[in-house]
Amino acid sequence: MIFIYNLLFPLVLVAFLPGLVFKLIRRGGRKKGYAERFGIFSDGKKLALSSLGNPVWVHAVSVGETQMALTFIRKWKKADPSQDFVLSTTTTTGQELASAKAPEGTVVIFSPLDFFLFVRIAVNLIKPEMLVIFETELWPNMICEVRRSGAKIALVNARISDRSAGRYEAFRCFFGPLLRKIDCICAQTEQDKTRLDAISENLPVQIIGNMKFDQEIPANPPEFDLGQYFGQEPSTIILGASTHPGEEKLIAEKFLNLKKLYPSLRFISIPRHAERGAEIAAEFRSLGMSFVRRSEKTVPGKPVDCLLADTTGEMLGFMAKSDIVIVGKSFAGHNEGQNIIEPALLGKAIVTGPEMRNFRFVHKVLREAHGVFAAESDDKLESALGKLISDEKHRHELGEKASAEIAKHRGSTERTIQLLEKMKFCSRNNKAGDLCHP
Repeated sequence: MIFIYNLLFPLVLVAFLPGLVFKLIRRGGRKKGYAERFGIFSDGKKLALSSLGNPVWVHAVSVGETQMALTFIRKWKKADPSQDFVLSTTTTTGQELASAKAPEGTVVIFSPLDFFLFVRIAVNLIKPEMLVIFETELWPNMICEVRRSGAKIALVNARISDRSAGRYEAFRCFFGPLLRKIDCICAQTEQDKTRLDAISENLPVQIIGNMKFDQEIPANPPEFDLGQYFGQEPSTIILGASTHPGEEKLIAEKFLNLKKLYPSLRFISIPRHAERGAEIAAEFRSLGMSFVRRSEKTVPGKPVDCLLADTTGEMLGFMAKSDIVIVGKSFAGHNEGQNIIEPALLGKAIVTGPEMRNFRFVHKVLREAHGVFAAESDDKLESALGKLISDEKHRHELGEKASAEIAKHRGSTERTIQLLEKMKFCSRNNKAGDLCHP
């Protein structure tokens, strides 16, 4: 299977290379070192990697997973300051976050594309003692090459989404042997364990909980002077967070309707992908919205109704300034959802669509605690916002309940680290024992 995979990979790479280049050019974030995806490392990076002792290689994908990975590394460093880490990301936005926030003793790299030559170069340079993969990034060559090196492998915060479950089961003949090469699997929920067990028997799966609950918010998020955009008069601010195509226009339409009733209402729009800024700006112009683009770094001559924050790395600062947060990828035909924990930690009034498949457990927990306003449909969004805009007390209560409920579910990161420390100890001391089995 792996032989066929590697035989076909160059053909697939040639087909997808134009798309990779297009994304690299169009998308923001840190692009320096992108050649590492092809196994090409600078002398400086090689030196940095060679200076590490028995590093744990932590692999994340984009911004969301990278935030979790950074929290994970910081907590492990606190427990064991001598432990070194390599943090790899796939996207340029994840790379920018990792490079800016990685603690001392952590080398940040781009994850190599999953061709055995690229991966083998990275493994030989890193010489990891352990590979820790976040969520379900099952790259065959990464797993096989690390396994071949003798290092341990852990899959943490593991989940199998509704969309992926059928595919994994259908190709269990491929994914089953791959999962059996992993020494430790930390699943988020009972449902994730059941789906993993359906792919292969006797997997070392434990239910540890969702590490997203352990996300940390900086004590002092970035400060922004919104007065330069909205004027100095008191206002109620709606934030559309990590929105996807169709959602920006939908929220803008509801905002414009509500502004007729609430003149002090203001709107911040933060798309999931900043490179869509021009497309969204065109939609706002068609609606007659007065707005300014954050990426253009201009201050309007007079107050505007909307700030289009088509930048990266500024979400938390704007979220802290907002009164109501609409979590994206849950309206306009989307139902997967985006990070709902950040606004909950900040104690914000949260509005979502009826379903968030990628955050199903968190969404369910907050709904049951009355810590989120889940609009039943796109048509119900306006009335949901209207209720929150008109009732400041209700907004505060919603945010307080969300924050309190998140606090009840924290601790998965520490439990995962304890498990991996035991596995590392047994490996170093040649002790037997299936530490990852319940």
